Amino acid sequence: MNFTSRRFSFWAILLALFAAVTVTASAQSPDRVRVAVVGLEHDHVRGLFGNLASHPNVELVGISEPDAGLRQHYASAYHLPESLFFPTEAAMLAATHPQAILVYTSIAGHRAAIEQAAPLHIAAMVEKPLATTYEDALVIQGLSEQFHVPVLTNYETTWYASNIAANDLLASGRIGDVRKIVVHDGHNGPKEIGVSPEFLSWLTDPKKNGGGALFDFGCYGVDLATWMMHGALPVSVTAVTQTIKPDIYQHVDDEATILLTYPHAQAIIQGSWNWPFGRKDMEVYGAKGYVDTVKGDGLKIRLPEDKDEHAETAPALATPQNDSLNYLVAVLQHRLEPKGDLTSLDTNVAVVRILDAARKSAQTGKAVPLSAAVTDRAAR
Repeated sequence: MNFTSRRFSFWAILLALFAAVTVTASAQSPDRVRVAVVGLEHDHVRGLFGNLASHPNVELVGISEPDAGLRQHYASAYHLPESLFFPTEAAMLAATHPQAILVYTSIAGHRAAIEQAAPLHIAAMVEKPLATTYEDALVIQGLSEQFHVPVLTNYETTWYASNIAANDLLASGRIGDVRKIVVHDGHNGPKEIGVSPEFLSWLTDPKKNGGGALFDFGCYGVDLATWMMHGALPVSVTAVTQTIKPDIYQHVDDEATILLTYPHAQAIIQGSWNWPFGRKDMEVYGAKGYVDTVKGDGLKIRLPEDKDEHAETAPALATPQNDSLNYLVAVLQHRLEPKGDLTSLDTNVAVVRILDAARKSAQTGKAVPLSAAVTDRAAR
């Protein structure tokens, strides 16, 4: 064998060894989770596409949307191949076999999307809130239980380190037992901030959105309060809604306040499409101190030993609690049990039950009692 042959053999062996190591490493790494998007009429999908493009553990395998114009818009805006797009969810599920759907329809469309996916043992993550009616929430819960698939609800505020830190401080006992929770969520209004026409169309439809600001922003505070109260239903729900800009929001409320009364505490939830600036923050008052959240990671705290409040920065959240896709991957890989947290189905069925009662209270002008309520499963 001459020198050239020996050199060729050396490199061939080296390349073969490298290939073997690469295949072994690939086989040992966790599989990417296959996800599909259902609907493009919810503007939050824009943030999703930005996250999907760089996520190492998630693979986008399909997108269903009946509106051809929307399909073309998102294909161009995010440089997505046309092969990803389907006009119906059924066709997409049959062709792509995802492990989970990410639902970006109107809120009223969540039930129909899950009714198609759950029997195929496909999990779902929907944008907040879970449903527009308690009846739909119970149907979704039944599908999840029947077919043993998780159904999760995504809120922006779930991934705020400040909210987690505030709840941790309450749970530690340092501010005493909870007495009052005040949650503020709102902005200038969907039209005023320039949402897309398709998003605005269903946000201002009481059937498709459940209401206006009452559901769109009230759900954040109800979710946080339900979580911090360990899933307990309030004794009663009282809500007041107004339409301050009827020229823009003819069919839904644009201002809402919800009062949840518990045996030893209250939660006041403010949702608005009328505020001069957007905000998502919370105040938690205990018997001995308080903590306020400021944006995603800021805290203002006063403890019994403090002469005045002081500011802190909440510690960054670790994976998978820091991001909706990380959380979804952890659930599907059985590394996380979604129960009793901000995203879980049990919490969010309770959230819709409370929102349903709030809507009834606003319509009747009376408090809606929930003190004699039985469990969700027994209520069916």
